[in-house]
Amino acid sequence: MPLTAKANMASELANPRPESLGRIGPLEVRLARNAKEVKKAQRLRYQVFYEEMSAVADAVTQATRRDADPFDAFCDHLLVIDHSSMKRNKLGRLKPEIVGTYRLLRQDVANSQGGFYTASEFDIQTLLDANPDKNFLELGRSCVLKPYRNKKTVELLWHGIWAYVLQHGIDVMIGCASIEGTNPDTIADQLSFLHHNARAPKDWRVRALSERYVEMNRQSTDEFKPKESLRALPPLVKGYLRLGAYIGDGAVVDHQFGTTDVLIIMPVSELNSRYVNYYGADASRYAS
Repeated sequence: MPLTAKANMASELANPRPESLGRIGPLEVRLARNAKEVKKAQRLRYQVFYEEMSAVADAVTQATRRDADPFDAFCDHLLVIDHSSMKRNKLGRLKPEIVGTYRLLRQDVANSQGGFYTASEFDIQTLLDANPDKNFLELGRSCVLKPYRNKKTVELLWHGIWAYVLQHGIDVMIGCASIEGTNPDTIADQLSFLHHNARAPKDWRVRALSERYVEMNRQSTDEFKPKESLRALPPLVKGYLRLGAYIGDGAVVDHQFGTTDVLIIMPVSELNSRYVNYYGADASRYAS
């Protein structure tokens, strides 16, 4: 077994994970407990990203029917589980279905493993260097099965993230959020809306890597209708904005996933107080 895997296993044994981060009826949010659950999350990601959306699978991804990359091995995987929907595993045992997932990467783990996934698209190192006293968390690979894309599931995911933020003393959340499509001109109104209405202040501004930079300021405020542009944004991006997120400078086209990515920056101190109060300062709203 690799040294990193041994260290992770030793850490888990020394610091057992809480059984649950929240519950609403039969739906529960918690971290994946083992490699089998991570694989189920990867299969869910494949179903959403490759079968439902327009991601392009390589031979390995197509053969395994799992969306996987090297970061999965050392990230935490947040899961929403439906205890009322039981599925048989390969051994014929009934297990509750995983219906939503988020991938979480803490800065201390990223530092020991070569950095954040986001750094492949945005120059986040400048932000990390400017805030050496702050603890960062990367959010990514978010997806939910279509029948569960409702307020209840999304609230439970965010309750789990908020509980995780509090447990680990997180100061800033970052991550890539995707808008479907690889032609920036067809989503010019959405990109321009974000540029004019949600761009990060200078202290928090991060630029897309020069070789991947796509201009977001594609239309003036007179050329697009703000309400229609906001309505067209993906629910996840709108959710981030409601929480008080900032958007980085420039977008990045991700041809593998068939998307155009923007950078989300969420300092915990700047989060919308209404949402913090809603979930509870101690993440107690849906505590089980």
